[in-house]
Amino acid sequence: MVDVGGKPETARSATATGRIRMSPEALTAVREGSGPKGDVLAAARIAGILAAKKTGELIPLCHPLSLDAVQVDFAFEDDGVRATARASLTGRTGVEMEAMTATSIALLTIYDMAKALDKGMVIEDVRLLAKSGGKSGDWRA
Repeated sequence: MVDVGGKPETARSATATGRIRMSPEALTAVREGSGPKGDVLAAARIAGILAAKKTGELIPLCHPLSLDAVQVDFAFEDDGVRATARASLTGRTGVEMEAMTATSIALLTIYDMAKALDKGMVIEDVRLLAKSGGKSGDWRA
């Protein structure tokens, strides 16, 4: 693990996004909250937040962080759903992995909640959109 003990604490944030493509039937069920397992986006939001909090346990050599905030939002697209997660803290290391983990797990949860309707869903384009804070400063895709 990288030694961050000598680094100053700064405000840091990161935003990640990704999407899941699905059939019109599955998309309608997700939009209406009428999937076989219930409210898909509510479950996916909670899963994404929990995943961000557990990133240090999931990814080897990733520091366990005390996050100040995690937000997971969804937007409907023509053929699927876009998830966007933002993580922030005041600390010695960045939160890019937490934002990307939250996005990934939110999308996987959508898949799990809607797989009875469409097993061919495709998760794609998970990526970092922006980060701020730290020695390297701000970055935007």
